[in-house]
Amino acid sequence: MSKTTTMNVEIRFGDCDPAGIVFFPRYHRWMDASSLHFFMTCGVPPWHVLEHTNGIIGTPLLEHHARFVKSATYGERITISTCVEEWRAKVFIQKHTVTRGDELICESTETRVFCVRDAQDRRRIHAIPVPEDIRRLCE
Repeated sequence: MSKTTTMNVEIRFGDCDPAGIVFFPRYHRWMDASSLHFFMTCGVPPWHVLEHTNGIIGTPLLEHHARFVKSATYGERITISTCVEEWRAKVFIQKHTVTRGDELICESTETRVFCVRDAQDRRRIHAIPVPEDIRRLCE
């Protein structure tokens, strides 16, 4: 298991659909931001810095599963708790739990990889094994 970090989000009017309910892609955007927040809170430099030091450009998403339990609306504050549930050789499973106070709003799991640019064609990227130094910072 890994550390767990939290990120608070103030829901704005523009985050909602015409019915006043948070538009579901907003959750995905916030969870993506919470993924980066997790690593930075654990002491991992931002991706643009890592690209210059060890070539890592980020952790692209391979798979995403979300379960929505309750709705939320503008003016409310939600908290996204993020951890890594499982480290594998080349991928890791990150879990996000979205709550409003004690109420579960949404939970999701994401399969992600660490990527670097291809040495021959810089427009292409490829996955690398999970860096042990980053894993240690996050556990």
